[in-house]
Amino acid sequence: MKLRTLIERLAVYQLLNDSNPEITGIEMDSRRVEPGNLFVCVKGERFDGHLFVEDVVKMGASAIVAEKEIETTVPVIVVKDTRRVLSLLSDRFFNQPTKKLHLIGITGTNGKTTTSHLMDRILQDQRKRTGIIGTIEMRINDVPYPVSNTTPESPVLQKAFAQMVEEKVDTAVMEVSSHALHMGRVRGCDYDIAVFTNLTQDHLDYHQSMDQYLQAKGLLFSQLGNTYDNKNIKMAILNNDDPASEEFKRMTAAQIMTYGIDRPSDISAKNIKITGHGTEFELQTLTGNYQVNMKLIGKFSVYNILAAISAGIASGLDEQKMVDTIEQLEGVPGRFEVVDEGQPFTVIVDYAHTPDSLRNVLQTVQEFAKGKIFVVVGCGGDRDRSKRPQMAKIAIDYSDYAIFTSDNPRTEEPEQILNDMEKGVAGQAFISIVDRKSAIEYAINQAEANDIIVIAGKGHETYQIIGEETFDFDDREVARNGITRQENN
Repeated sequence: MKLRTLIERLAVYQLLNDSNPEITGIEMDSRRVEPGNLFVCVKGERFDGHLFVEDVVKMGASAIVAEKEIETTVPVIVVKDTRRVLSLLSDRFFNQPTKKLHLIGITGTNGKTTTSHLMDRILQDQRKRTGIIGTIEMRINDVPYPVSNTTPESPVLQKAFAQMVEEKVDTAVMEVSSHALHMGRVRGCDYDIAVFTNLTQDHLDYHQSMDQYLQAKGLLFSQLGNTYDNKNIKMAILNNDDPASEEFKRMTAAQIMTYGIDRPSDISAKNIKITGHGTEFELQTLTGNYQVNMKLIGKFSVYNILAAISAGIASGLDEQKMVDTIEQLEGVPGRFEVVDEGQPFTVIVDYAHTPDSLRNVLQTVQEFAKGKIFVVVGCGGDRDRSKRPQMAKIAIDYSDYAIFTSDNPRTEEPEQILNDMEKGVAGQAFISIVDRKSAIEYAINQAEANDIIVIAGKGHETYQIIGEETFDFDDREVARNGITRQENN
């Protein structure tokens, strides 16, 4: 695409070194620039793209988008906000791919990944070709691709959507993080359905307050638009049991469908029975009632199911077929995932890394536990410090043995993170083991028949970030190896 064609939708800009080169792609990471790329200078937390213009021109960049005049030999488009323009140009370069997809966005503190994977399976079982973008991976028609963020930057995102269109995808499902909404990564995405799971404390290192966090999440619903189209109906799917939904109802002009357990809702679950093998409940929709007997465990799993079913109903899917799919589901990697090596106790690995998600997991375990409950849990470094004592207190309140350890300490000292956790439970019984592998092995060596060990915080992650380095680390593999060594001793 020629530069002038690409920027013809820009209303306010200054063009320096006017020419019309061919643009082969859009990039904001100077390390990834290829010949012919348009390089957009974005100021990040650690780096300022304006400082790398000379480097990217040498690498073959055909043009630059910047927030100030820059001395260089290629065209420079000067704008007030490069990140805002980045989204617009990415959408333009890839020919507005989301207008050709049925796009479902899922936001909330907990449950985004599980709900998106539930939706993906439900859609596939009704013969839809799907794409999914989220925390674990990106998949297009079941072919996996790596991702670096829950919600990628706009050039990566729009390129992925364009690939989905090319590969005849019907419906795309994506997790939409509060960071992505606040930073404008999803501007230009034409969502048909927006789903809200829940809102509890997280990311306050970035958003500063729960009100700011709520406002960021609410952008997904306000950005559904302010007009009505008889052919393209926009729908907001809201958790009626979460108080934040009342604010989102005011923010959106879209039609609203609610789901819930405790409050009257359009889609609801009644008579819930939870065991160590699964969950039973009565699903009530606007058109019928269904008895559901699923392998997924816990009240939080029921909420995720209700969110997925509501989005499915809004997408015109068959309700009975959705129920049939749900009853066959085995779960999502790293979400209440059981590690079974034939040991006489249970080991569960879960991504729970917020106070609410940890409480949900432990409360669920309490409902079917026959022995003692152990929990191995830590808090990430360089993140919200205020939740550390809360996490510790929840671990102690809802388990018999709380073991505090490292969880991606990053550039913080692990001992300091543990100190922050310990301040919330002064005078109570716990054990702190800095090394995560040792902490997991300690729990395994202490467990007896019918006990349950919950290893919380990392879930599907296969790494541990210590300092500036990333090391291979998978809670599930560490647990398996620990169980095997115990059995051989």
